[in-house]
Amino acid sequence: MLAFIDHIVIPFLNTLYGAVGYVGVMLAMAIESAMVPLPSELVLPYAGFLVSDPSKVEPLTHAQWEFWIVVAFATLGNTIGSIVGYYIGAWGGRPFLERWGRYLLIRPHELELADRFFQRYGPATAFLSRLMPIVRTFISFPAGVARMPIGKFILYSTLGAIPWSILLVAAGVQLGANWVQIRATLQPYDLAIAVLVVLLVVGFIWWRLGRPGWRRSPSESA
Repeated sequence: MLAFIDHIVIPFLNTLYGAVGYVGVMLAMAIESAMVPLPSELVLPYAGFLVSDPSKVEPLTHAQWEFWIVVAFATLGNTIGSIVGYYIGAWGGRPFLERWGRYLLIRPHELELADRFFQRYGPATAFLSRLMPIVRTFISFPAGVARMPIGKFILYSTLGAIPWSILLVAAGVQLGANWVQIRATLQPYDLAIAVLVVLLVVGFIWWRLGRPGWRRSPSESA
């Protein structure tokens, strides 16, 4: 994992930030928020490192990066990527799940339950999910499938991205040249969340397959 970070992710960020500066931060965060696992736990601290020492990336030599501009571009990128993920779910996600969802252990009436959930708790879900590693990358898709009102989704998703961006950029600034320590600091949390997600998925599959009423009804088979 660390070799992947050192030999692929960091050179990619170096090239991106060196070529287009702040816009590179926006593009990297848009990629992450559009359901591509480019971890913001590296994207933003590395940008914070450049705030403290921009000479480490060419052609940024002697060009001072500003903390709040980095945060603003990171938040904008998060919003752009989130909108992309939302519309993927809104335009193609529901037909896909209606046709193939039974193979994913999702029944048709449960899509309606998801709709009602996002109608009732969507703002809180959009906000809090942006503060959670891994979950933040993929939450836009189910919000789009449930057709959560797009205005509310953008508002609360953006509000959730602001403190996340501030925290990680500030961590990169504070650690300076020792920013690589962030990997070791955050990795246990990411790993714990990943393990929890896997356990929940396995438990869900076991629970659903073990339910007496799981076999599809004639109406669902039609």
